[in-house]
Amino acid sequence: MSTSSDNPADPFKKALAEATRVLADAPDIGVSFTVDPPGVAGDQVRLPQVSRRMTRDEVLLARGTADAYALRLRHHDEALHSRYEPQGQMARDLYEAMETARCEAVGARQMPGTAGNIEAKINAEADRRGYDQITTATEAPLAAAAGYLIREMATGRALPKGAANVLDLWREHLEGSTAETIGDLEDVLGDQRAFARMARQMIDDLGYGDQLGDDPDGEPDEDDGQDAEEDEQEESGENRDNEESTEESEGSPEQDQESTDEPTEATVTLDDNADAEMGDEADTPEGEAPLEPPAPQPVSDADPNYEVYLSEFDEEIRAEDLAEPAELERLRAYLDQQLEPLKGAVSRLANKLQRRLQAQQNRSWEFDLEEGILDAGRLARVVANPTTPLSFKVEKDTEFRDTVVTLLLDNSGSMRGRPISIAAICADVLARTLERCQVKVEILGFTTRAWKGGQSRERWLAEGRGQRPGRLNDLRHIIYKSADAPWRRARPNLGLMMKEGLLKENIDGEALEWAHRRMVGRPEARKILMVISDGAPVDDSTLSVNPANYLEKHLRDVIAMLEKRRAVELLAIGIGHDVTRYYDRAVTITDVEQLAGAMTEQLASLFDTDPRARARFMGMKRAG
Repeated sequence: MSTSSDNPADPFKKALAEATRVLADAPDIGVSFTVDPPGVAGDQVRLPQVSRRMTRDEVLLARGTADAYALRLRHHDEALHSRYEPQGQMARDLYEAMETARCEAVGARQMPGTAGNIEAKINAEADRRGYDQITTATEAPLAAAAGYLIREMATGRALPKGAANVLDLWREHLEGSTAETIGDLEDVLGDQRAFARMARQMIDDLGYGDQLGDDPDGEPDEDDGQDAEEDEQEESGENRDNEESTEESEGSPEQDQESTDEPTEATVTLDDNADAEMGDEADTPEGEAPLEPPAPQPVSDADPNYEVYLSEFDEEIRAEDLAEPAELERLRAYLDQQLEPLKGAVSRLANKLQRRLQAQQNRSWEFDLEEGILDAGRLARVVANPTTPLSFKVEKDTEFRDTVVTLLLDNSGSMRGRPISIAAICADVLARTLERCQVKVEILGFTTRAWKGGQSRERWLAEGRGQRPGRLNDLRHIIYKSADAPWRRARPNLGLMMKEGLLKENIDGEALEWAHRRMVGRPEARKILMVISDGAPVDDSTLSVNPANYLEKHLRDVIAMLEKRRAVELLAIGIGHDVTRYYDRAVTITDVEQLAGAMTEQLASLFDTDPRARARFMGMKRAG
């Protein structure tokens, strides 16, 4: 009888688990070895799996990961970290990368043996992400480079090849922008609070100060309070001036005449502009209204009041235009490798969906016809009397044959890691499965072109920071697979979701309208739109200068419009967040590994021939 002790890797795992607890100074933490991504959750540490062969790379990666997490637990205060954490996504990434580097550098100074182990982990991560093949700074993650700079300066050790490449691409910018601030690194490395202050200053030096949020150490004294009060009074005074000028400009003709008589430069300029705009209006015959230009079309069909500051920088682009073919192949290979353990389970679900669809196809027949395929059940009758009518059958066109399915994937930064990987592989499997069943599939993604608003925000800043500008970022809508494209041609495109730096902000409402517009022009009789997201729409640039619910309200309006028109069947899957508050037909999953099952069950239920079964699964009330 074999036991767990027969595995030659077990003694190593046990020793490494004990060493991790000692190094973390946390004797009660649990340590497990798993194929899932490594991480720390509460008092549990997940380390990379070590096989029976115990290859050198496996051992080094496990030891390096264990040391990194142990040092984080030992030298990191989560409450203090949260106190100084910035609000914007890019600023948070920089802050997190620098704090991770600080913990590991402090440990490497105190216990030099951990430095080599952690370098093995860094090297493995850099190889997995293809850092050594990056040639331009735009492809290299700035946050990772900032963490590498802290580590290099604090330990004095050379970085692995891929990590060094990323840092070198950003080195001039990082050192040039933060030279004065980072000079204090030696003094603050062992003090998390002081280091957090330095990290926030570095983030400001790099141009992301608007994402920092309020200063956690800002405790205004009496002078500060007085200054704030004076600023508030000045601002309110300016607002009153603006209101008064608006009232004057919208006043009665008599008031306009009075204001014209005043010899002020501003009034003269206003009148001159008005004359230029009105043209020959004064010569218009009495009783005839002057021609007015048509009102501009609203940006959104769902909400006429939804505004977009600039749309000229928005982008609708094919996935193959965002990366070279060789890079797409590399990213696709990485996606396949990362999700190898899940392929069996996902494939079984895909086969289940295909069997259900094909079963409906095989039993969808019309009987008792004058011509067609001979009905075997009528064979005896035909032999006895060959002239007997109504002995044939014909296969019917099933409902799913005239159907198109669109998968709209949230490509926001919060989907980074396992959620986006699972979403990509499920889209892959569903597309292949439905294509075999003659159902056309379109795969779309939505994000933004930049953090912090991109060119739209820059234009807004240059033009005077107008009040409530509306959506203030540049959209990026990605076509991974069009409905008419064969899957074999589009397969590498899903690897693009693994590209570092692609996932940014998410503006769901406009993406939903875009996907809907693409569908309604299709010739298929039935159209199904499945949205996969992990929460509410978020764009820091837009929400910082508009009402807090601006994007969420637009999403609700778009959903209401689509569900009212019923040209498209809309359903959603929320990953880790409840989307049932937005969509009538939705499910929420707490573990991304449930996504494959949820997607296949949702689609299978839509093709179910029994309306009651469809209603039960989708949570709808049966009419009557």
